[in-house]
Amino acid sequence: MSDDQVQDQVSEAQNDGTQQGQQAPQQVQIRFDDSNVNATYANFCRVTGTPEELIIDFGLNPQPIGFPTTPIVVKDRIVTNFYTAKRMLYALQTTIQRHEQTFGVLEIDVQKRVRQQ
Repeated sequence: MSDDQVQDQVSEAQNDGTQQGQQAPQQVQIRFDDSNVNATYANFCRVTGTPEELIIDFGLNPQPIGFPTTPIVVKDRIVTNFYTAKRMLYALQTTIQRHEQTFGVLEIDVQKRVRQQ
């Protein structure tokens, strides 16, 4: 995600929270250093949590169609609070809506995407 996309989402979130008659908060430029980031591909996600925290596990399912016959290896875990999770949900929803508007609806049911031969 580019800096501009992050800034757009921060601005949209700030505008959504502004009620009529209130002045919008000043736009803040968020800067970050992602030079040491590790990228990992995942096609599996498990969400669990506690009353205070949300736990999101990511892994690679080598058998995405049907039920896996081998254990799915979880490689990465994010533990966050529900406030951050809600902001992440908003950012993901916005990004997916923009993608679907450009490229069409994403079918998440694998069986509906598989072509019968």
